[in-house]
Amino acid sequence: MSAAAEGTARPALRGFGFLGITACAWGLNWPVMKLLMRDWPPYAFRVFAALGAVSLLAAVAASQRDRLLPRRDQAGRLVASAVLNVSSWSVVAPLSLFWLDAAEAAIIAYTMPVWATVLAWPVLGEKPGWRRLAGLALGLSGVTLLLAGALAGGGWETLRAKLPGAAAILATALMFAGGAVFTKRWPVALPPVPLVAWQIAIGTLPVWVIALGFESLDFGRVTWVGWGCLLYVAVVAQCAAYLAWFRALRVLPAGTAAIGSLLVPVIGVFSSGLLLGEPLGLRHAAALVLTLGGVVLAARG
Repeated sequence: MSAAAEGTARPALRGFGFLGITACAWGLNWPVMKLLMRDWPPYAFRVFAALGAVSLLAAVAASQRDRLLPRRDQAGRLVASAVLNVSSWSVVAPLSLFWLDAAEAAIIAYTMPVWATVLAWPVLGEKPGWRRLAGLALGLSGVTLLLAGALAGGGWETLRAKLPGAAAILATALMFAGGAVFTKRWPVALPPVPLVAWQIAIGTLPVWVIALGFESLDFGRVTWVGWGCLLYVAVVAQCAAYLAWFRALRVLPAGTAAIGSLLVPVIGVFSSGLLLGEPLGLRHAAALVLTLGGVVLAARG
């Protein structure tokens, strides 16, 4: 391998490494969120998770002597990025879990690469090649296989009952896809750690309004599992995952990063089976093979 090729390959490998961290963190987050809702109101726990995440990130940023304040001329893009990247998951996604299993919500959420690939072409000029399109189709076939099995069995009545949850998580997918493309096209000139802190702080502001206005919290109901899940969301699903996601976006095409995120529903389904007892079978194994094949193929395109 030439020196130039090696220099190009190393950032890409780092990008896929960051993408793997994000996929694992967000995949496990689906059953964790379902467990959290047994002990916590759906939005109150996000207030505490956001406080913990922002405090930790601010401390890290200060220790690194990072610049903490964004430029005034970039305030608008910071708010837009926070709404698309964080509010989508903090405000809209929890609604889906009232109607869907964790595995079902994870599956529908990661139609996101379809929208990201479509948006990346006109906004970023990332015209998808045949490998990326084939990888997208292969990965989505795995997601479709999971979705078909998850929604089958109960007929139209079951499907109709799930529609509000499907609509909520589809809105999440659309917002997050827009966030991936927006972040790539209009980046905020801040170091990664304070950037994530600001996005979590701004993106979870609607959560405060909902939690304070409509929810009541009884700490006596919160078990050690509930506290452990809260710690996971604050440190892993928010701090570590968002840091890794934004670093991946810096070195990978938005479409490739989005397709790589198809690993999340597979991890979500398997971890939901292990932690929540949701069903696993040959269909899930086949979906895993299809999704992984799609990610590998897209990475080469």
